[in-house]
Amino acid sequence: MATRDWPSRLAERGEAHRARGLWRQRRTASPDTAPLDFAGNDYLGLAGDPRLAEAMARAARRLGAGGRASHLVSGHLAVHEALECRLAELTGRPRALLFSTGYMANLGTLQALCDGETRVFQDRLNHASLLDGAALSGAPSRRFHHGDLADLARLLERAPAEAPKLVVSDGVFSMDGDVADIAGLAALARHHRAWLMIDDAHGLGVLGEQGDGCVGRAHGVEDVPILVGTLGKALGSGGAFVAGSQALIDHLIQFARPYVYTTAQPPGVAAATLAALEILAEEPERRARLTRLIARFRAEAAGLGLPLAQSHTPIQPLVLGENRRVMAWAERLTRRGLLVGAIRAPTVPRGQARLRITLSAAHTDSDLEALLEGLTACRAAERSSAAEVTP
Repeated sequence: MATRDWPSRLAERGEAHRARGLWRQRRTASPDTAPLDFAGNDYLGLAGDPRLAEAMARAARRLGAGGRASHLVSGHLAVHEALECRLAELTGRPRALLFSTGYMANLGTLQALCDGETRVFQDRLNHASLLDGAALSGAPSRRFHHGDLADLARLLERAPAEAPKLVVSDGVFSMDGDVADIAGLAALARHHRAWLMIDDAHGLGVLGEQGDGCVGRAHGVEDVPILVGTLGKALGSGGAFVAGSQALIDHLIQFARPYVYTTAQPPGVAAATLAALEILAEEPERRARLTRLIARFRAEAAGLGLPLAQSHTPIQPLVLGENRRVMAWAERLTRRGLLVGAIRAPTVPRGQARLRITLSAAHTDSDLEALLEGLTACRAAERSSAAEVTP
């Protein structure tokens, strides 16, 4: 039997993907014509803040546009060191270590810590980077039912007593918006002599008394030895970090391949993040406004009968179920100048396709009203179409 050529293989897979309603398309955004963005992760409205842009520009003029080399060669600059110290302070950890992206932070950490003897236990709804990191490490991995501590306990009890164990979870789940039971996970991990790793990508900057996330100072190194955070969401810049003990960070510097073999973060990005952290500390009203927007959206959406999930974070999914239904709602909203994420399998389980609505402190009251009006129009259009086909 002849081997199919590569173009045929790609075409067949693409056609099958389209047929299932799963084809993804990029949108080229323009600041002059951008729709109201309810799809991104700029939770505090810092990505467009001129103070971040100016800090980035000043650092680039002084230090250059690129990192030039890896941190272990000649790329680690004073601005990187300052940022790592500030992130350690924010999260209440002895040290922090910068990575190029959140994906690389998770891959690097899991690859550096785990091997074939390690047993990894992951929430079923963890981010893809956590699942991929465990697979890359070669460690046997089990997934417990979402947020189900009893299921996790059963899995931990069945694991070999002598095996190193690592429990891994999102802090805020990126597609559902709910928050992990950090205290419950920490107690189970301690009981079974396991370490706990939390990826707080969507909580950092938003949750916590000081924007230190759902882990932060509330749960120290004893509870959560490994804390991952990203800088391109609420903090509006780019990159990621791992925070923890001196021993953890030393280990990652030696053994985390995505850290060792990656060019250092551009100095301008690090400077912009430092500016964002200053704003985070000095302008708590951004978090307060975001909290009010979330509460208003949930109250008014519930009044409209929209299918809300149990989320009190900026991530507000409306689970519509079918791919075609989600895409139809998203297209109607786009025509009204509203950009909302249309999320389908495999990002979420089959049959749970959804609109992933995200709120930002940068949204005005009129922005929120436009969103609610658009969702009301989507539901009305759907009902009208259903009535037309009813005999």
